[in-house]
Amino acid sequence: MSDIAKQIFQHQRILIGLSGIILAHCIISCQCPENSADDNYNFAWQHRNDLRLSTYITAHSAERFLSTAEGRREATSLMKANGITKVYIEVYRSGLVVPQELLSLAAGYFEHQGFEVVGGIATVPGRDFGVKQEGRLGWFNWQNPKTRQDLKQVMLGAAEVFDTFIVDDFLCTGDTSLESKAARGDRSWSVYRRELLTELASSIFIEPARSVNPDIHLIIKYPQWYDRFHRFGYDVESGPKLFDEVWVGTETRGQYTQRYGFVQPYEGFVNYRWIASLSGDKIGGAWFDHGDCDHLDFIEQAYQSVLAGAGEIVIFNYDSFVYGHPGHHLLRTDFEKLIRLAKAIKLSPVVGIPSYKPPHSDAGGDLYIMDFIGMFGVPIVPVSEYPEEAHTIFLPTQAVADPDIVEKVKASYDRGARMIFTAGFLAAVDDRGGLSALAGISKPATQQIRADGIEAPEGVVQVERSLDLESPLEILDGEVLLNARQNDLSVPFLTRSKDRRIFVLNSHTFSEADFEAVGEVLLCPRPLGLLDLPRSWANELRQAFNAGVEVDLDAPARVTMQTLGSGEAVLYNYNRKEAEITLKGLADCDHFDLFSNRKISVADGKAKIRMPPRSGIWLGSNER
Repeated sequence: MSDIAKQIFQHQRILIGLSGIILAHCIISCQCPENSADDNYNFAWQHRNDLRLSTYITAHSAERFLSTAEGRREATSLMKANGITKVYIEVYRSGLVVPQELLSLAAGYFEHQGFEVVGGIATVPGRDFGVKQEGRLGWFNWQNPKTRQDLKQVMLGAAEVFDTFIVDDFLCTGDTSLESKAARGDRSWSVYRRELLTELASSIFIEPARSVNPDIHLIIKYPQWYDRFHRFGYDVESGPKLFDEVWVGTETRGQYTQRYGFVQPYEGFVNYRWIASLSGDKIGGAWFDHGDCDHLDFIEQAYQSVLAGAGEIVIFNYDSFVYGHPGHHLLRTDFEKLIRLAKAIKLSPVVGIPSYKPPHSDAGGDLYIMDFIGMFGVPIVPVSEYPEEAHTIFLPTQAVADPDIVEKVKASYDRGARMIFTAGFLAAVDDRGGLSALAGISKPATQQIRADGIEAPEGVVQVERSLDLESPLEILDGEVLLNARQNDLSVPFLTRSKDRRIFVLNSHTFSEADFEAVGEVLLCPRPLGLLDLPRSWANELRQAFNAGVEVDLDAPARVTMQTLGSGEAVLYNYNRKEAEITLKGLADCDHFDLFSNRKISVADGKAKIRMPPRSGIWLGSNER
């Protein structure tokens, strides 16, 4: 584009922008009176700075539903009825390039109706668009010139329509073609893919878009499988530097089902907070969908997104509003609660036990372990930098990626910190067994064990689903707190050092071998017996982490507790049956469930609460 053409284009955009601002002001003035919240849309508009609801319209849905006046009117009605004030319109997916005329028409129509409009793209191949990778999933071969040229052309067109644009989940690859092998050279697949996609993020997306629209605001969206990012090209260090904003997938879906992996609800919080720790002020919002979700799965994603700090939630995708989903009713009726929680989180974010995961870190046998520990009522907060000042620190295998980890751990220990290591961390760390000896055990050997029983206060209990352990730990001068059983032999599951400051968790969630065994690539490959442990074990495990947490929780597994810096706490029973919990260490004053303002009785610092299945409370001492 010539310099003169660029100037004309910019002048046109300024005029269009000014008219849009005037029009939007008129619409807002008419539709959103200052003191009126008599419908979902007006209520949502007034609170959009606290929490915003958006939806994403895929390329195929844009073509199907937005090409007629009737479809656009229906979209306006459905979105406003559900409190949605912002819409994302996709320009390309799976070989379908939406005509630019339709994109301009739809964007202009929605802006006229008072919605903020953003463009988006799903970078997945189509029959004659780009080149599909050689690998298990339907991703691109990004090494091929056709992939690059096809996507670059789409971005040039999209930048003429949209001032804000998001790149959806698929800026990644698992390609193993001869073409990619030759380009890889002697680099690991992880390093090659991260370097390739970092370069292409600029040359295919950012530079072409800004050559057309210099002020375009570009967003990268990361999916939810955080422990696998680096294997397939996502670079969580370079991405936030290149793009203007970062969005995070919190699409955990159904925890009990296989379709999208037996993902725990706490993963949405973990993924958002970990990426937020890498993105700083560029963190934007959360994104989840309806897939594999009943009504409770759907709304639980919203709560974990808000607890993580999201100020906007993008709901994928618009189709589900057309055809209906039972979660929409809960989203509408709980929206006011979510807004109040979002406001509280902005002032006082969730605090808790830092779990250290450096960028691009392999997990060994600890894949997604933070999600599972969070499901025990441990307020795990993932961090990407070593938490030097923390009083309690959780170190899974991922922490070994830090080349200075041994020195950092010893410095923390000398300052009096409590440490929880996984057996996988101690097995992988290169310190000749020094940290293991400090923990009171021999340096572990990685040898996965599937225990068929546990030792509980009532005696040996057979477990319905095997309990996976990482190693046959050998005790030196440490103390065994929990023993598992394999073929009538005791195997330590949780140990404590002689000085009671170092714990070793001998758990095994998933390893690469577990993924390969069932052909899984991204998500949890099978259910774990870890969350089926009896209450006595859940309490012992929780105590190892939570000794410094102000509120003491006595509860079964699958009851989460996320503590706010204000001293409040949000608890959720993810079990499919009622859970009776006891909270200890409370001040002897009136406490309330701030979601309902129901009073919670406290006596002698204790509160006993019956939590129905799949329900939550927001514990606080000041009624709202």
